[in-house]
Amino acid sequence: MSKIKPSKGAPYARIVGVGGYRPTRVVPNEVILETIDSSDEWIRSRSGIVTRHWASDEETVAMMSIEASGKAIADAGITPEQIGAVIVSTVSHFKQTPAVATEIAHKIGAGKPAAFDISAGCAGFGYGLTLAKGMIVEGSAEHVLVIGVERLSDLTDLEDRATAFLFGDGAGAVVVGPSQEPAIGPTAWGSEGDKSETIKQTVSWNELHIGDVSTLPLDSKGEIKFPAITQEGQSVFRWAVYEMAKVAQQALDAAGISPEDLDVFIPHQANMRIIDSMVKTLKLPEHVTVARDIESTGNTSAASIPLAMERLLATGQAKSGDTALVIGFGAGLVYAATVVTLP
Repeated sequence: MSKIKPSKGAPYARIVGVGGYRPTRVVPNEVILETIDSSDEWIRSRSGIVTRHWASDEETVAMMSIEASGKAIADAGITPEQIGAVIVSTVSHFKQTPAVATEIAHKIGAGKPAAFDISAGCAGFGYGLTLAKGMIVEGSAEHVLVIGVERLSDLTDLEDRATAFLFGDGAGAVVVGPSQEPAIGPTAWGSEGDKSETIKQTVSWNELHIGDVSTLPLDSKGEIKFPAITQEGQSVFRWAVYEMAKVAQQALDAAGISPEDLDVFIPHQANMRIIDSMVKTLKLPEHVTVARDIESTGNTSAASIPLAMERLLATGQAKSGDTALVIGFGAGLVYAATVVTLP
């Protein structure tokens, strides 16, 4: 017989607060066209993006996260001291160590919570949400702050016609707390590492450090390019459209929810055509509100789902208590989908 005392937490978990931060600078497609041979019409038709936000030097990964977190904590009606863990999903915090989560936890006044970063690309928010739910049910934390934050403008090759227009910056945060009823469903998640080359960083930090000009990509001026995110657009598009609709359906089935039961659909804001195709494949009823935040925010990777959630609630397009399907997918290739009750 085990001598270990069983853990005891809340019966269930729920999102109790949400907050977002978008950088001040709004960048229209015309700015992108200064460095690539394309058109506003082409960018809109291929991605649905009209504008995106780019961070200033002062709008760091930590600063944006702190702003979004403060709003989420206030929305949850708790104090920072009640946060027992901070989970940050990001691929654009350039210090290998320490985790930016520890800096954020300190600066928001959370005391001494568990704090760590995860790297799961555009599925990172879903991964963090699942970890938070487990902590609360297991009893290791009563409230968990989950942040998705990116400064993807730092990892954008402005001369790459395939990706220069895609990425934006921002931070979204939620507070996950205890619940007496199910409010975060089972997660359908996984990875397909055989497709890891379809979305990747152009060169490793080590390759950049060595600085061998003969092997590194050069810009139009002949200078070494800073590492950027690149992707095989058509392969990613086909995978997202056909495979992620299946994962979304798995999450619905696991939660015992039918498309007719949904009020809101919040997919990762990768591409408007992908979103529209998933809506069609899932046969979502017309009454379901669909997040299309990508039009004005661009692809913000881990931040896209909480940012889209925050905007839907702030504008009244969604309301507290609505049932929402969320799904993230991206580099890895990784994915995570679940059904949640909106705060």
